[in-house]
Amino acid sequence: MSAPLQGWIEASGLPAGVRAGTATRRFVGVSAAPFDRANYGERCGDVPQDVARNRALLRETLQLQREPLWLQQVHGTAVVVVEAEQGSDASPESIERPVADACVIRGRGQAAVIQTADCLPILLASDDSDEIAAIHAGWRGLAAGVIEATLAAMRASPAAIHGWLGPAIGARAFEVGPEVRAAFVAADPDAAGCFVRGHADRWHADLAGLARRRLAALGVALVSGGDWCTVTAAEEFHSYRRDGDRSGRLASLIWHD
Repeated sequence: MSAPLQGWIEASGLPAGVRAGTATRRFVGVSAAPFDRANYGERCGDVPQDVARNRALLRETLQLQREPLWLQQVHGTAVVVVEAEQGSDASPESIERPVADACVIRGRGQAAVIQTADCLPILLASDDSDEIAAIHAGWRGLAAGVIEATLAAMRASPAAIHGWLGPAIGARAFEVGPEVRAAFVAADPDAAGCFVRGHADRWHADLAGLARRRLAALGVALVSGGDWCTVTAAEEFHSYRRDGDRSGRLASLIWHD
C-alpha cells in the first residue's frame, strides 16, 4: 500500500504503526447510482449483495487481517470494548454487530470502523499501548457525551492519545436550531464560539470544533484532521443532509499496520 489509493483519505498525526483514514465514495466498490460506487451502509437502501461486496473489497484493498468491527450505530453513547486477540475470522455474515456508537479495541489484528454520512468520525490511538478507538459523533452523540464515554472506556491516559477527525458536514452547511446550540452551551459556555448565527433563529454549528473542545477538556491535545465538508463535495462524499434517503455511507477505519 505504498502508492496512494484512489478514494482513500489517509489520517495524519497518529502514532507510528497505526493506520487510519476514510474510504470515500470513490474508493473501490460496486454500488450503482445513487450509492455509487463505494457504499458501506447496510440500512440505506442499497442492494445488500453490493454492500457486502464493497465491505469485502475494503478489507481486501486495505489488506486487513480480519473483518473490521462493524457497529449498529444509533446516535447514542454506548461503547463496546473488544480484546483483539478474542476476535475470530468467521464469515462477515455470521459476525454479530454490536449496538453502539463507539468501540475500543485493545491489541492488534482488528480494525475499528465507523460509518458516516455527515456525522463526524473520530479515530483515536494511544502512543503508549495497543489501544485504538473509533467514535460516531453526530451532534446528538457529542452533546450526550459519546467522546467522554469512549475515553472513560480506554485505559490509556488522555495525554498519550492522538486523535484524527474525518470528513463531516462543515459549519457553512450545518444549520441547526437554537436547542442544539443551547445543549452545548449549557455544558460549556465557551462552546458558543463554535456557532455563528444563520437565518432567523438558526445557527451554523462547527461540529469538528465542538469535538475538539470536548477532547481538549478531557486532556487529548494531539488532534488533527477535520478539514473536509461532506455536503459540498458530492463526488467524494456521501451526505444525508444533501441527498436524504439516497445517501450512502462512508467508512472510517483505524488499525495497527
